[in-house]
Amino acid sequence: MVMESPPIGVVVVAFNSADVILGCVESLLAQDGGAPAVIVVDNASTDDTVGVLRDWASRTGADLREFAATDRPSRDTAGRVTLVHSGANRGFAGGVNVGLAILAAMPAVKHFWVLNPDAFADAGACRAILRQAAKTPGYALMGGRVCYAEPPHRVQIDGGLVSLWTGVSGNVNLGRPVAEAALPKGEDLDFITGASMVASRGFYEAVGPMREDYFLYYEEADWALRRGAMPLVVAEGLVVYHHAGTSIGSPTLERLASPFSFWFKYRSRMLFVRRFNPIGLPVAMAYATVKAMQLLVKGAVPQAGALLRAVWGLGAPRSVREKLSPEAQRIAFGRADR
Repeated sequence: MVMESPPIGVVVVAFNSADVILGCVESLLAQDGGAPAVIVVDNASTDDTVGVLRDWASRTGADLREFAATDRPSRDTAGRVTLVHSGANRGFAGGVNVGLAILAAMPAVKHFWVLNPDAFADAGACRAILRQAAKTPGYALMGGRVCYAEPPHRVQIDGGLVSLWTGVSGNVNLGRPVAEAALPKGEDLDFITGASMVASRGFYEAVGPMREDYFLYYEEADWALRRGAMPLVVAEGLVVYHHAGTSIGSPTLERLASPFSFWFKYRSRMLFVRRFNPIGLPVAMAYATVKAMQLLVKGAVPQAGALLRAVWGLGAPRSVREKLSPEAQRIAFGRADR
C-alpha cells in the first residue's frame, strides 16, 4: 500500500543527538491532524543516535526506513520516519540539503520544515504552518516562536535581525516571558532561525538549497537574504521548545558558548559580511576584536582565542579541529566560496 505524502515534510539534522532525538521525532508524529513526513539526516554521529532510533522503531512498530545519502527515497519507498545516513559530518546546511532534496522529490510536500534535533514541537505546530501558508501562499520562509525548554516560559527567539556592517545577529524577544512578548511581523525580521524554519516549495525551487560553506551558523541568514521579493512570515501557534546547544555548545541564558561555537560563529560571520556587504568587513573585524578583548577581561581565554583566530583567518585551534573527524575537517575547513 502506498502511503499518501502529507503537505509538510520535516528535516531534522542529527549529530550525537541520542539523548534528544526521540523527543523531537515523537513530538512530530503526535501532531494534531496528522504527522508530517519526517526525514532524519544523521551526520555520522559517534554516539548511539542511530541505535536509539532503531530500538524505538523496534519497540513501537514505527515505520522507520533507512537510506544512504546517495539514495533518493521516493514517496513510495520512504517511511513515516526516514533515516538517512549522510556518511560524514556535513555541517548544518550540508545535512539540511540532503533532507531537502528528498522532500523536493515528493510532489505532495509543499512546506519544508527544518527543525533542530534538540527541539520538540507543540502539538498544534503543523496546523499553524498550514493556516499561515493559506494566508500567505507566496511566502519564502516561515518562522514561529522558539522557547527555551528549560524554562519553557521564556522565549529564545521569535525571529532574527542581522547587521550587514558588524555581522552581529540578534534574537527578537530573547529571554522575555512568553506572556509579555508579542510576536513580530515577518516584514520586521531579517531572517528565520534555523532551529525551526519552514521553507515553501516555491522558495526552494527559486533560490535553491542552503550554502554549505558556512558549516555552522549564518546559513539561515544567508538563505533569507537571497529570497528576493518573497516575504518572511511568522505563524501564530507554531511553537517549539529548544534545549539549545546540546551538540555544539551554543550559548544559553546561563552559559557562555564553547570555543568550538565561537570559532565557527565568527568565521561564518566574516564570510557573511564579506558576501553581502564587503566594504563592511573592516568594521566587522574591529567590532569582533573588541568582543575578544571583553572576553579576555572576563577570563574566557579559550573563547577569546578561538574568536580571534576565526576573525583574522588564522585557522581553527586544535581543540576545535579535534572535535571533528578527518572527513568533517575536510568539509568544514575547505576554502569558502568567496
